This record gives sequence, C-alpha cells and structure tokens, in this order.
Amino acid sequence: MDDLDLAREFLEAKEQVIREIRKVIVGQDDVIENLLIALFSKGHCLFVGVPGLAKTLLVSTLAEILHLKFSRIQFTPDLMPSDITGTDILYEDHSTGKRDFQFIRGPIFANIILADEINRTPPKTQAALLQAMQEHQVTVGGNTYQADQPFLVFATQNPIEHEGTYPLPEAQLDRFMFMINVEYPSKEEEVKIALSTTSGVKPDLNIVMRSEKVIELQQLVPKVPVSEHIAKYAVELVQSTRPQNGGTPDFINEWIHWGAGPRASQYLILAAKTRALLNNRVSATIEDIKSVARQVLEHRLILNFKAEAENVKALDIIDKLIETVKVQ
Repeated sequence: MDDLDLAREFLEAKEQVIREIRKVIVGQDDVIENLLIALFSKGHCLFVGVPGLAKTLLVSTLAEILHLKFSRIQFTPDLMPSDITGTDILYEDHSTGKRDFQFIRGPIFANIILADEINRTPPKTQAALLQAMQEHQVTVGGNTYQADQPFLVFATQNPIEHEGTYPLPEAQLDRFMFMINVEYPSKEEEVKIALSTTSGVKPDLNIVMRSEKVIELQQLVPKVPVSEHIAKYAVELVQSTRPQNGGTPDFINEWIHWGAGPRASQYLILAAKTRALLNNRVSATIEDIKSVARQVLEHRLILNFKAEAENVKALDIIDKLIETVKVQ
C-alpha cells in the first residue's frame, strides 16, 4: 500500500473512530480531535478539567475501539514508583527448590495509560513516568524493559483543588505534547448526557483497528511534507515566547518568566502534519500550526508574578502571540 492509499485510510479511520466514540461521548468535538492528533503523533496528553467530564471514559473508549491494552493508574499521595513500573519478587520453583528473582510488570506496561490526577502523587513517583514517557522503556533493578507499542500516557489534572497536590515539574510537563482543557458541556449536550447515561442501555462498540494499523498510521505522519516557511513560522512562534530574546514582543517580556523550548517547535510541526491528514490534506499549513498552538504552548509558558497579579492567562498570551507573529 502506497502513502496516498494510507492517507485515505487515515481519513476513514478518523471517521470510524469518531463514529464509535460518539456512541459514548456527547459533544467535546475539539477534545476528541486533539486526542486523535496526539494519538497518531505518538504524543502524550495532559487533560485538565473538573471531575465528571468523561475524561476517563473518553480515553478508555478510545483504547477499546482500537483494541489496545488499557491501564488506569489512580495517583495518590502514598503511591510508590514500583506501584507503577513493577518490581522484582523472589520466586521459588517448588519442583527444584531453586529461588530466583522475577520481574512482575506494573500498570505502565500497556498501550494506553491513564494517569488519573497525576498531581496527587509526590515527585518521586511522578518521576517514575519520565523514562517511560521519553524513552518508551523502564529500568528496574538494573534491568531495562521495553514498553508495549504503541505507548501513550494520557494524564488528568484537577484545576480547582490544589490542597495536597504536587505540581508537575517543568521537565515532566515538557514531555506532554498537548495540554487539553476539557470544558463543561452545553445545556443541550448535558440533557443528552443525562438521558443516555441513565437509560440502562450500554452502547455496543465496534473495534475499528488494531495496534498494528495504529502503528502504521503513526509512521505515515512524519512523511507529510512541511514547507520551510511553515517550519520557520512554527519556530518563530516558539522563540517569541522567550523573554529578552531579541525581537520578542513587549508583552512577552512583561508577563513571561520562561518560554517554550525546542521540543515545542517539534510538536507544533508534528501536530500540524497529523491535523492535515485528519482533514484530508497531504501537506501541513499555517492554519494547522495556529490550530494546535494553544495545546502545545500553554503548559510550556511560565508566567511571572506581574501576569498572575493582573490575572493574565497563558492562553490569552498565546492568542495575542498568534495575532502578533507574522508569516514570513
């Protein structure tokens, strides 16, 4: 199968996935699109929203219709790194009496991992995810174990309750391709949710594809062409978030303490390629870059005290930046 045929299959796969998700999830069109962009870009995702907005249901439904192994980890203050990665235990063979250590795999060994309320656990345990997220492998007891493929971490975070939480360090936040804000449904959508979830009828979900096809479609994304002027625009957008960086807009110097790093430029271009394929195009555009900028940049901007005092949000700054930075 050539790349054009695979691109057509990409579009069909998107429509089939959305159709199956729609059997369970009402509304949240942007969230679903961003989730699919992250999936096919091989990017980890951080969902931010209050409880009860079907974040867990959305991710578990995606895993089910793609026939991927799903693992949910509830992060708590007493969770240990070995509770995530697994541990060596002493095993005795009763027939021979021989004793040996065997590695018991933790919940990190799955295709899609839902790290629920990731900011509820201490940094030591949060850090247990870092190697897996970046290198797709886990080291325990001096031995390295490869993660299952495809491998994606979708984490959730409650934006309201900060009592007893541990903010994610910048190094770990940077591992997430997207930060996706999950908003309340509209009145009409909430009526549909209330009716469908209390009817006692469980939707019959069909498997759309399996892990091999997901990997094949993921491998198509890097082949999508991006012209040099689009790449320059993405880099210009990212570099403009860095204060005192020669030509940086005044409002960035005024409100930003630390800007986005080079990984943001990579993710902007990769997400733009995936978005192009999902919209039946074989090349990325400036509009694709702009469309994914909020999700890529929001968690990478560290605001200073002046911005917080003036109640300026990262998304406000990104929107202003998109208006300011001109296409070369």
